[in-house]
Amino acid sequence: MKKVLLSILFSLLCIGSVFSQFDAQFSQYMFNPSSFNPAAVGEGDMIQVVGQGRAQYIGMDSTILSSGASTLNFGINSPIKINNSLHGIGFRVQSDKIGLFDNKMVYFQYAYKKKIGTGIFSIGADIGLISLGFAGSKVTNINLGTYYDFSNDPAVPRTDVSGTSFDMNVGVFYSTPTFYSGISYSHVNSPVVSWSDYSEAKVKGSLYVTGGYLYALPDTKYVIKPSGLFKTDFATSQLDLSSRVEYDNKYWGGLSYRYQDAVVLLAGINMAGGLSVGCSYDIPTSRIITASFGSLELLLTYSFEYVFQKKNSKYKSIRIL
Repeated sequence: MKKVLLSILFSLLCIGSVFSQFDAQFSQYMFNPSSFNPAAVGEGDMIQVVGQGRAQYIGMDSTILSSGASTLNFGINSPIKINNSLHGIGFRVQSDKIGLFDNKMVYFQYAYKKKIGTGIFSIGADIGLISLGFAGSKVTNINLGTYYDFSNDPAVPRTDVSGTSFDMNVGVFYSTPTFYSGISYSHVNSPVVSWSDYSEAKVKGSLYVTGGYLYALPDTKYVIKPSGLFKTDFATSQLDLSSRVEYDNKYWGGLSYRYQDAVVLLAGINMAGGLSVGCSYDIPTSRIITASFGSLELLLTYSFEYVFQKKNSKYKSIRIL
């Protein structure tokens, strides 16, 4: 299983290059895989609460991005055991704003898990709603010079519009104490939101492939954790390659490279009581660096176990992710 998943991962990592799809971008993807792969809910034996906030393209001209670009993601997931079968359940909400677009998503998550070899194989799905909004009333305030004239385009709404549609994501995930890999596909039903007789928003699905490994340096408290994430909508692609060094299961730091886009600095700490704090800063390597200072992302995770009739609470940091 491990060799097969690694082969799939690295074969897909060799495909193509760059840039954006509909789905939001996160640099600290390795700490929250259930945000793009529903099969990753309920990993380990802890209840996990995760919050991520990202400010994209800091300093970019507000004329181009209007109200800027920001993403907020919140989720809670937990493993559950029913008789002798393993499951994972979760709930996730996300708000993604960029320019005149305001997209919101809410999902219930479920994963069925089965022990295979030294690890756990999971298959899961997100079921929920996606809401797409567009601030058409602000279009007249944007001046792109000779690039484009919005005034005569009936497909561009002239008022604030929004709409909601059913959405679904699916995925598989396999993890051991030292290795994990997963494949998922978002928006499998290709939801369409109609804003008017002339305009609608179509959401295109994306394929995600991720993997990571834990290597403990002999006779030290240092652990190296390389990981990768490949994403494509089959028109454009994006690849993140990352590596972190963790000391004494408490402090970590590292680097990530997003192909033809950015170098990312990573740092964080596992605090007492199951709380972890992470931070990343993207330094653009493309021409965007002439218009933006980069992107900043903050991550908070809280892992705990709630046990009835037990005096001592059990806390545990993220095992590998």
